[in-house]
Amino acid sequence: MESVKIHAPATVANVGCGYDTIGFALDGVYEEIAVSKRKDNQLVIQSIEGADLSLDPEQNVATIAAKALLDHIGINTGFDFQIKKFFKPGSGLGSSASSAAGAVYAVNQLLPNPLKTSELLPFALEGEAFASKSYHADNVAPSLIGGFIVIRSYDPLDYFKLPVAADLKVLIVRPSVEIKTSDAKGIVPKTLDIVTARNQWGNLASLVHAIHNKDWDRLKSSIEDFVAEPVRKSLIPGYDEIRTIAFDHESVGFNISGSGPSMFSLFTSSEDLEKAKEEINKLYKQKGISCDFFTSSMSDVGCQIID
Repeated sequence: MESVKIHAPATVANVGCGYDTIGFALDGVYEEIAVSKRKDNQLVIQSIEGADLSLDPEQNVATIAAKALLDHIGINTGFDFQIKKFFKPGSGLGSSASSAAGAVYAVNQLLPNPLKTSELLPFALEGEAFASKSYHADNVAPSLIGGFIVIRSYDPLDYFKLPVAADLKVLIVRPSVEIKTSDAKGIVPKTLDIVTARNQWGNLASLVHAIHNKDWDRLKSSIEDFVAEPVRKSLIPGYDEIRTIAFDHESVGFNISGSGPSMFSLFTSSEDLEKAKEEINKLYKQKGISCDFFTSSMSDVGCQIID
């Protein structure tokens, strides 16, 4: 092939208590990346739609990730990139991760001896690390591979997939506030007392069990985060009020998506989801804050060819 177009899903990371550890792919929120071969050895970003991002290949996560892959396999081939985003950077839905994942997936498809998709994760991580100033795979892994991913270790990199909870409905609430991942990470505490750590470990183990066994009552009680949520929620207008609305309408899990400002809420009923959405929209209108909503399911599919 000389060219390919890739669908790269947005993601929800952390999933409450799983800071830098857990993430899942979304079915209805994504970006598209079209990549084609060049006759020279340059990486060129021809266009970016839907976001004001750098076209400099040394300052864009897509080309940084692609270069890491090309350097690793020792191929001196050039590529053109066209990026189309359907969700905003700085929203907490893994914008940089989907660009990095989509870019390496696309370039790999155009190589004579492509790697396995799972082998592309370290190179996508290079792009994500440039954007967030740290290595974390809880966005980039589910965007690349799909599913509900748990990162066991970063050195060595080790992860596993849980069964996707296909019967859960995901409501994404995105107020019109931008939060950079690097800024949000900067306010997370660097040390924890043993009681906080114990509570977090317990919730994390319980959350994994709940997803695996579709135990939604346990999920609701396990998703609370004692590390990032208490400090990050102050960056999100109306956070506690929205959390209350979600649980008043039978949400089985609510928290910040990634570094925010997006929030995610999980429901077993579409009717409950729509009622919560209506109340949240009313609250933000009263506060004079614009807000976007996305309704999705968890996706077992990561990056894929669409053209």
